[in-house]
Amino acid sequence: MLVQPKELEGILLIDKPRDHTSHDVVARLRGILKMKRVGHAGTLDPMATGLLIILVGKATRISQYLISLDKEYEGTVELGKVTDTQDADGEMMETRPVPPLTQAEVQAAIKGFLGDQYQTPPMYSAIKIDGVPLYKSARKGEEVVREPRFIRVMNWEITRFALPQFDFRLSCTKGTYVRTLAHDLGQKLGCGAHLAALRRTATSKFHVSQAVTLEQLQAMKPAEIEARLIAPRDAVPSFVL
Repeated sequence: MLVQPKELEGILLIDKPRDHTSHDVVARLRGILKMKRVGHAGTLDPMATGLLIILVGKATRISQYLISLDKEYEGTVELGKVTDTQDADGEMMETRPVPPLTQAEVQAAIKGFLGDQYQTPPMYSAIKIDGVPLYKSARKGEEVVREPRFIRVMNWEITRFALPQFDFRLSCTKGTYVRTLAHDLGQKLGCGAHLAALRRTATSKFHVSQAVTLEQLQAMKPAEIEARLIAPRDAVPSFVL
């Protein structure tokens, strides 16, 4: 009698490459793992890189818990340029001169974005209004009323300052649009801004240093891939399972 191969189950930490959607990564993993039951816990925009939590097999049932975990990012904001998507992938909508701001002045403006707040999601997002993703309406030039969402920004600090750009480190709750923070900061400073680069470095206790690239995973043997799987019981409290 033939023995059916054991289905993989667990959490894979992937370092997402630029210009891949989260769905692209899942599709590639389904091919690598030869499994259909593969999902992710927390979307990254195509221009973003870094930690993408992949759920394999029965581990897909804990997705809602992992999605709700706090996130950490590193990135770059460019002042003086406003895009329709609020990031570097969008079309330039407006350019403005950047005043001779100091790092202390920009950091002081950032301070106003710390703590609990309501953030209006950008039009270029996958949020559905009446069943239609916002980005589809945005592509038609339509503006749809969006309900602000509660978020919390625990930390946002400048790590390199070289106008018109600065690098930052940020920690926040789920559902925070970092590109919207960049855009809103630019409006507050009066010169406009967009998110030039973004990398997710951590989701709660999971860090990108623990992740593998798609190319590394592709080269692994099945036993090596299985060894990298994190058991669901090691990722979530027992009451979730």
